[in-house]
Order: sequence, then C-alpha cells, then structure tokens
Amino acid sequence: MDFAFSDEQEELRRTVRAFLADTSPETEVRRLMETPEGFDRALWRRLGSELGVLGLAVPEEYGGAGCGPVEVGVVLEETGRALLCAPFLSSAVLATTALLGSDDEEARKRLLPGLVAGESVATLALTEDSARWDAAGIGLTARATGGSWLLTGHKTFVLDGACADVVLTVARTEDGIGVFLVEGDAAGLKRAPLPTLDPTRRQARLDYDGVRATRLRTHGDGWDLVSQVLDRAAVALAAEQVGVASRALDMAVEYAKVRHQFGRPIGSFQAVKHLLADVLLEVESARAAAHYALLAAEGESPELPAVASLAKAFCSDACLTATRENIQVLGGIGFTWEHPAQLYLKRAKTSQLLFGDPAYHRELLARRIGMEAGEGAA
Repeated sequence: MDFAFSDEQEELRRTVRAFLADTSPETEVRRLMETPEGFDRALWRRLGSELGVLGLAVPEEYGGAGCGPVEVGVVLEETGRALLCAPFLSSAVLATTALLGSDDEEARKRLLPGLVAGESVATLALTEDSARWDAAGIGLTARATGGSWLLTGHKTFVLDGACADVVLTVARTEDGIGVFLVEGDAAGLKRAPLPTLDPTRRQARLDYDGVRATRLRTHGDGWDLVSQVLDRAAVALAAEQVGVASRALDMAVEYAKVRHQFGRPIGSFQAVKHLLADVLLEVESARAAAHYALLAAEGESPELPAVASLAKAFCSDACLTATRENIQVLGGIGFTWEHPAQLYLKRAKTSQLLFGDPAYHRELLARRIGMEAGEGAA
C-alpha cells in the first residue's frame, strides 16, 4: 500500500488551500458563524461548480469527478485547517455516501447532480436524545400508508439540519431500520437550531409530526447502509481532524518563533521544544492513521470497519491535544475571544464526540477485531 499522495492529489491540496485562503479567512469564518444559516450559499455553489470538490467521489454519470475517498480526505484536511463554515461533512460526505451506497437509482439521479453542483444541501438525521450511534438508539418510527410513509418522532444533533434541502432520516419500521427521504420544507417537520460549543459547525433538532417521506431503497436492512456510511464518515472526519491539528501546531510554532522572553524566542526553551516535538509526533501519527483509513475506504478493504474506528479514536485525541497545547504555548492571548485558537479547540472538542467518542470507537474496534472490550483495554 503506497502511503504517498500522488502529484494530482498534492495539486488538489494546493488548489483548495489557495481557494480557502481567499474565500474563507478568519474574518469570514467569524462573520458566517454569526449568520442564521452559518454558511454562504454563493460560496457553496462555487465549491461545486467552480472548484468541483462537492462531487469528488461521485461517478461522472451524476455530474461528479469520479475520484475517491482519498481526494475527499485531502479536501477535508484543508477545510479543517481553514475551519470552513459550510455543510461539507453533512452533504458531500454523509448524505452523498448514503445515496451512493443505496440501491435507489432514481434517488441518485434526482438528488446527486444538485448536491454535486452546490445547488442544494442534504444531511443525514440519525441521533436522538440518547446520543447513541447504533441501531438501538433509533426511536423515530415510520409507518406505511397509502403508498408512502409517515414519520413520527424527533432527531437531534443533526449536522446542518436547519438549512438542509433534503434530510435523509433513519427510522424504525415494522421490518427493521429504514432510511427515508424528507424534503426540508415538508409539512409537519419542525427544525430548530441548537446552541453548540462550536459555532462554525451547525446542528439542529428536528421534530417529525406525521411527516410524509419516501423510503430509500437499500440492500437488505437499512442499518447495513447506515453502518457503512458512519464508517466512511468517521474516516472523513479523521482527515478533517488532521487538518485542524496541523493548523494548531503551525500556529504554536509560529508564535514560539516570535514571542520573546528573557531576551530570546520561547521556542528556544527546552520545555517548549519538547512540547512541540510531542505534538508533531501526534499530528504525523494521526495523518498516517487517517490516510491508511482513506486508502482502506478507497479499496473497499474488509479492514475498513476496524481502521475507521482506529483512525477516529486516534485522530480525535491527537486533534484535542494539538489544540490544547497550542493554547498552552500561546499563553494568555490564547484564551481570548479575539484569537482563533479557541475556535480550533472548540472544533476539536465537538469533533471528538461526533460519530462516537474515542472510548466508544476503541470498544467498537475491540469487537471488530474479535477481542472483548476488557481484553482490548488491557
């Protein structure tokens, strides 16, 4: 397995980084996180039509680029560095992956071109009050009636749920778990933004009162599809966490070079050197874990479930460590609202919990490789 990025992938990285430097500087991030939607629709369309990154993993027949998870991971690493305020994870990863993994050609043809072009936004509504990421946490019900389905219940912590044009909703039916297509303006659907620690990534609570929906055709039980989507989303988020951690490390190193105490840069002090070296080791190890998981996803490797949990657990910890230590190096200025360090720490903390925290994924990893949770901890 070749761990090196290709020349084309590195060019993609440079292109995305330059684009985000122009369109998503800190000032724009702070402006957008105060707006009702939390992102710029015009920029979203540019990401699709001009940059072409919203459909990287989508086959050309649906308007995509026909690439794979590694290219998506390259983009996510850069969006993480820039703290991009946009529904990339929810629409271009969660919803798009669910549609591609389904057996519903009609839904793919109808929805994917708009998602790829940035003309629309979709998301996946899974978690409820229990905040569980497994099938046991699904309480929202779907009842068949007159050729369609009616959904009753609620979802919470839904990424970009208040602004999505289409909500792929996971619900419980008489014959198991199903995934249902719900229009964002459907009658009986109430959407309320949630106050969150990270203002750069929006979440919402969705209440369903007999909402009419269409069932997405899937291979077998719908939970099989959801489980595959969650594994790939965990890998994608791990790549984004590498970007967040990398930027935090760069920020700390830059400051250590220019901040002087006792007549010399603080970066020359042994304690600071060791701290930054430890963070560098964490970041590069996280990058290796995320890249291996992306390659496993691209190759449809049977290892994917295990390495997805491994990458999510390790990258979550590394990202939180890097953003915390950044503030430690910055000192007092790192605790202020005016400095961006706090925004990276908040993204790191919320990402640590998204799709399951490290403890959850370590237990999941132990089960997936055939070990008991207790043996894995030992």
